[in-house]
Amino acid sequence: MATNLATKTPGQVINEMPVGVFTTLTKIKPTGALQARKQAAGAAVFYWRYSMGSASERVKIGVYDPAAAPKSLTPTERGYSYAAAVRAAEALAIEHHEHKQDGGRPALVAAKKKERAKVEAAKTEAEHFTLKSLLIDYANHLEALGRVAHKDVRSICKVHIFEPWPKVATLPANQVTGEQVADMMRRALELGKGRTANKLRSYVRAAYQMARASRSKPSIPVRFKSYNVTANPAADTEPDESANKADKRPLTADELKLYWRAIKDAPGFRGSVLRLHLLTGGQRIQQLVTLRTDNVAENVITLYDGKGRPGKPARPHSVPLIPQAAAALLECKPQGVYAISTDKGETHLAATTLSAWATEAAHALPEFQAKRIRSGVETILASAGVTADIRGRLQSHGISGVQARHYDGHDYIAEKLQALMTLFNLLEKPTNSDSKKRNGNQ
Repeated sequence: MATNLATKTPGQVINEMPVGVFTTLTKIKPTGALQARKQAAGAAVFYWRYSMGSASERVKIGVYDPAAAPKSLTPTERGYSYAAAVRAAEALAIEHHEHKQDGGRPALVAAKKKERAKVEAAKTEAEHFTLKSLLIDYANHLEALGRVAHKDVRSICKVHIFEPWPKVATLPANQVTGEQVADMMRRALELGKGRTANKLRSYVRAAYQMARASRSKPSIPVRFKSYNVTANPAADTEPDESANKADKRPLTADELKLYWRAIKDAPGFRGSVLRLHLLTGGQRIQQLVTLRTDNVAENVITLYDGKGRPGKPARPHSVPLIPQAAAALLECKPQGVYAISTDKGETHLAATTLSAWATEAAHALPEFQAKRIRSGVETILASAGVTADIRGRLQSHGISGVQARHYDGHDYIAEKLQALMTLFNLLEKPTNSDSKKRNGNQ
């Protein structure tokens, strides 16, 4: 419906409009027209209507404000004057006309929508795909794979990243720099925690590598793709080599024998657990305490080694039991879920508890640490001629080489059992000081 404003004011025309009908008020330069439509409640709404080819569209401008100054060109709190509506329609028409060759208003709307989506995506990325969330997702992935390292990742990240570096932790992961990672390492080093600094670097680097690889590796959860990581900031840092030196203080043969004497007849659950640990070859304590009752057979136990390659599930590791080790395990009374437990298998013994018990039992040995048992076992077996390959398989060191990892299907149970019998026989032998005393009394 068209109207003639030559004989009536815009207000009169709008007041006289029928309800629900679009009324053309005036043409708009360079294209289109200003229309209005009265609603059932009585309010009128302005529209700019334009055509493009055979298609047309009405673009809502706003509500008519009859109290607005007739010549005002800007909208009021209640709406638009006629003049303000004309000005708004002209702005839309000019914008459409200037971009007509590129698709006009529909193309502009689509472009703006795309830009808003891009901004929202960036906002979501900033809020949900931060360094902190990446490291938490990485720890969760390790836990899902059965890797015990997830606990260490959570602890180090909380204490040395999230708490001291909250602003960096909440940055989008793909905006974190190598310098910022280096600063985190530096702080740990300055606190005297060189090994922790290197672990921090290793975990951050592994998390970023997983996010990068997620684009081409389907085995990595799809969530990691959302981090849009294309560079690894931790790869630009250098570890502190001095902090990565292995502990070169394994228990000597005599110290290992003295430790065996201290636990050989130790009573109760504590003594049984300590004997089982030593007589199975000094297995990693964290892996031994998580032994599940279902993985206990008559003469062999199966542990799960989670210290393999990043992103790989824990590897089954079979350990045969010599009679003395089998007796020690039986004394632990395996039941429920976990074989080594103080609450009938509902939860497993803490690794720190086993380590503390070993330290208490070895109070006579200077600078004793439970981790030295493992290296002591390897050292005493090496002195007895047990090969490096068998020692490595017994203690589940990394198995390298294509042949060993993919083609050698032998379980090495017999060889491991022989090594453990050798260990037991060595532990039962007198120490050097015993021999000297005996020779001195002759």
